[in-house]
Amino acid sequence: QVLLVESGGGLVQPGGSLRLSCAASGEIFRFIAMKWYRQAPGKELELVADITSGGSKNFADSVKGRFTISRDNDKNTVYLQMNSLKPEDTAVYYCNAIIITSAWEYPNHYWGQGTQVTVSS
Repeated sequence: QVLLVESGGGLVQPGGSLRLSCAASGEIFRFIAMKWYRQAPGKELELVADITSGGSKNFADSVKGRFTISRDNDKNTVYLQMNSLKPEDTAVYYCNAIIITSAWEYPNHYWGQGTQVTVSS
């Protein structure tokens, strides 16, 4: 089994910064990709950013130039650095990991519990 634990959410003023962390633990044979999604009240789940095992990164247009994604392979942790935050970034942020747990298994998706980010003055 794989467990994802997120941290780093909170309340921040517009223009401020936050860094979210997602630590993976358990039976991890290989990462395929790690992603950050968010869901604002009354809106659909939105892919914010992702990073593949090869290091390729993608960002939603709404966060390009403001958010960065990185990973620490030794700690099995992915980070989402969020700068120049706007009220419209307010949402619950979820970590998603695509992981192979053994050499004979197919990749599976795993989800964190979510962390609230509120951008307000």
